[in-house]
Parts: sequence; C-alpha cells; structure tokens
Amino acid sequence: MAISHWPLEERPREKLLAKGAAVLSDAELLAIFLRTGLPGVTAIDLARDLLKHFGGLGPLLSAEQRAFCSAKGLGPAKFCQVQATLELTTRYLREQLHNNPIFTKPTHVRDYLAVQMRDYQREVFVVLLLDTRHQLIEYRELFQGTIDAANVHPREVVKLALQKNAAAVIVAHNHPSGNAEPSKSDIIITRRLKAALDLMEIRLLDHFIVGRGQVTSLADRGQL
Repeated sequence: MAISHWPLEERPREKLLAKGAAVLSDAELLAIFLRTGLPGVTAIDLARDLLKHFGGLGPLLSAEQRAFCSAKGLGPAKFCQVQATLELTTRYLREQLHNNPIFTKPTHVRDYLAVQMRDYQREVFVVLLLDTRHQLIEYRELFQGTIDAANVHPREVVKLALQKNAAAVIVAHNHPSGNAEPSKSDIIITRRLKAALDLMEIRLLDHFIVGRGQVTSLADRGQL
C-alpha cells in the first residue's frame, strides 16, 4: 500500500510535523529524505532495505560515491544531497561552538566531533582551542597515524595553545575500528597532556574518543 494511503499518524512527514523529528526511526527519516520509493516499493521499505544493505545509517551516510550511487534507489543527485546535508550540519555545529560557551551546550562538542571526524580512515588527534569564555578559537588537526603515548607530544599541544592565547583546551582522537572505549594509552596521553598544560595554567577540559556512532568523554569517566 502506498504511504499516501496510510493513516495520517503513521506517515513519516505528518508524524514529524506533529511530534518532531526525534520520534522518527532511522528508516522513517531516510524515507523523508528519499521522498519516493520504487515501483511496488514504498519509500519506507526502500529505506529499510538501504539501511540493511549498508549496515546502518552511519555507513550509508559515510559511503563513498561509487558505493552509494550503485545502491538501488540512490544516485548522484542523492549523493550530493547527503554531502550537502552533512556539510550544513558540520557548519552549523561549528558556528554554535564559535558563538556560544562550550559548557552551555556540551552536546554540541560531541556532535561536532562525531560529524567532523566521521570520514577519517586513519587515527587523527585534534585540538579544540578555547578562549577565557570557553568559546572555540580554532579546531586543529595536530597528529596523524597511530595515536599512542609515544606519538602525541604534549609540548606541541602546549606550544599551539600559547600561540593562540588559549585559556583552555579540549582534545579528541578517533578510533577507526569504531570502538569508542579509551585504551590504556589514551589514559596515559590524557594525564601527560593535563600535566603539561597545568604548568602553563591552561585547562584541559576533556579528551573525547570518537568511534562509529559513539563519542566517549574521559572527563565523564573520571579519567581526566
């Protein structure tokens, strides 16, 4: 049965307008994005098939162009729409961090990192430099490769923070494996960074580990 024949309260668009986007499932949100299905296949059913094919919403949205466009019901136009939507999200979150103190919307930091680092295929260590009001001064990729205690140099983080006159710092790195659990090395890095920054009276506010669909805060874990 076509979605237009469904009860109003079950149609994705009507449900979104009545209750908000947060109540919709991944398939329902994707169906709104797709707009139409295929002959004999509703947009909802197509969305479910695509989520199953890619292994979830994250892998679908981060798929390379060739893999994305080869899937049934997708193509170059939809790929452009996805990329534009993701970039708009990144810019929106970056703007929020620049214009508002970090502590007023800590979820924006998590969301920004999750989107900004979504496509990294190797480990990348980033630094968010903050002013005295904890607004974002700059986002900087500082180290790449294997992120462990031997390859992250606290002096470089301190040097950058001093150059930018930062009052506080948030650091983050990704786990390409998708597992956002901090390793023993991650905890060692955090302690070394905090000790080095403390000497210069610069606060280390948090160390985030970015996985697939999950961002872990070491501050929340009491490991800062």
